[in-house]
Amino acid sequence: MDDLISVIIPIYNVEKYLDKCIETVINQTYSNLEIILVDDGSTDLSGKKCDEWKKKDKRIIVVHKENGGLSSARNAGIDIATGKYISFIDSDDFVELHIFEVLR
Repeated sequence: MDDLISVIIPIYNVEKYLDKCIETVINQTYSNLEIILVDDGSTDLSGKKCDEWKKKDKRIIVVHKENGGLSSARNAGIDIATGKYISFIDSDDFVELHIFEVLR
């Protein structure tokens, strides 16, 4: 069986970039992923977008929390991660199609 990878994406006011970021994660060639979106108190539509993505993909888990900064958001994701491996992706970045298949 393939090992589960927890992908933690801290999110704060990145509604402009968020869709592309999430699309590159959900479309990976390695699909045994737990995708944890941590909305760190966004004041734009980022939190709403996270909830919309959760409805589209059962691998997505959304955490909404008060703003505490990048480290706080990453730690909130780590607290609920269940994967054998953990990856962090910045919410304004995107990843190549095979990244998790190659890295695992």
